[in-house]
Amino acid sequence: MHKLYYQFPNTWFGDCMPFGHGNEFFLYHQRDTRKPGPFGEPFGWDLATTSDFVHYKDCGVAVPRGTDEEQDQFIFAGSVFEAEGQYHIFYTGYNRDYPAQGKASQVLMHAVSDDLYHWTKTKEALTFTPQEGYDPDDWRDPFVLWNEEEQVYMLILGARKIGPKTQQTGRTVKFTSTDLKNWKFEGDFWAPGLFTMHEMVDLFQIGDWWYHVVTEYSDRSKMVYRMSKSINGPWIAPADDAFDGRAYYAGRTFCLNGQRILFGWVPTKENSDDHANFEWAGTFVAHEIYQREDGTLGVKIPDTVWAAFNEREKIADFTIDSPYAREEKVVARECGDLFSFEADVKFSGDPRSFGVRILESEEKAQAYQFLFHVKENRYVFEKNPNWPWFGCMNIGLERPIDLNAGETYHIQIIFDDDIATLYVNGVALNTRAYEKPGDSLSLFVTDGTLEVTNASIARGIKA
Repeated sequence: MHKLYYQFPNTWFGDCMPFGHGNEFFLYHQRDTRKPGPFGEPFGWDLATTSDFVHYKDCGVAVPRGTDEEQDQFIFAGSVFEAEGQYHIFYTGYNRDYPAQGKASQVLMHAVSDDLYHWTKTKEALTFTPQEGYDPDDWRDPFVLWNEEEQVYMLILGARKIGPKTQQTGRTVKFTSTDLKNWKFEGDFWAPGLFTMHEMVDLFQIGDWWYHVVTEYSDRSKMVYRMSKSINGPWIAPADDAFDGRAYYAGRTFCLNGQRILFGWVPTKENSDDHANFEWAGTFVAHEIYQREDGTLGVKIPDTVWAAFNEREKIADFTIDSPYAREEKVVARECGDLFSFEADVKFSGDPRSFGVRILESEEKAQAYQFLFHVKENRYVFEKNPNWPWFGCMNIGLERPIDLNAGETYHIQIIFDDDIATLYVNGVALNTRAYEKPGDSLSLFVTDGTLEVTNASIARGIKA
């Protein structure tokens, strides 16, 4: 059971529609019961609130699902916002039985509230039904914002053209309104020809830059973003266009009191098996987004999360010098099922790789590792040894990072039950680790020298 990352008991955390008020974040989200599996039992939206991403208050059902005969048999993703003197939700009503009846399975719907806790579905006729030429069964995840420049409300949503699901016609489409009641379809907002579908679209501004975020499941199955100096594009891709890897999905952002948080979830693996594929829904993990000097986006651990750990145990500085082989140094034992580790590392010589091993059995020499491939400017998560082949299904569990001799890299790891999250210089990677061969933590280098300073570990969090 996770002690830090959020997952309501006996449910799996689905898509999150965040909002903020005062000093609290409101996490409207889907709770999948896995009866019998993902999307088995229909769900609405539940609500949890937090001010620190450590302690959560359960507020129960926020928007109940409709009956099996109604459009919102399931309540898929949507957008929570404040406008015109009320709080509003535009959400996706999904009925899995409708296509067989010749009706669109996904239609946008509307609810209102005066207090963020109690919502009334308006049942009003909406003009957001799938437009001509667009797939009526892939039309979802609306996001609403006020466009100050043009003095209109904008609603964007994920869609695709009618045609075989293999066709990469995924796109973001746009509507505008001056009153939230009458909406005009403005056509495609971003149609890059890259994915079969756009999910959980998001749009926000930091300084001079606008950012458009999309989750996709037909290429790397991850979140990507584009950036532009204009809300209408053109949308350009940074060298690293992601926040995390395969095991972080469907995140939306919200900025409260200057802090922009990315609300995504870490999927489980089928049958809790390292060798199996990821499946829909899991556990909520918060990334804090920040803007680098060049306008690109990095992520970091929210300060309140890092500060929640117990007193840190300092680890003496050390150097591993191994110019013609791989050598490791164990730095912590009995790490437990919840710990955080950090260190500054700097490599010299001409190493092939370096990395951190967690959950290590020193007797069997088995572990999971975050391996930094110096020559390839990337890091990956994998089993060590990768035998019997293959140790874990880790397709997509890698991230690009510029690796330069003499440069300091600040590594932070949080491990909570079966989730490992690594951050280094604004680049994050989440993963699951189920087998847990041991309980030690080590660092290593291959064909070079690794200096490790300012290292520490903290076990458990404060009560």
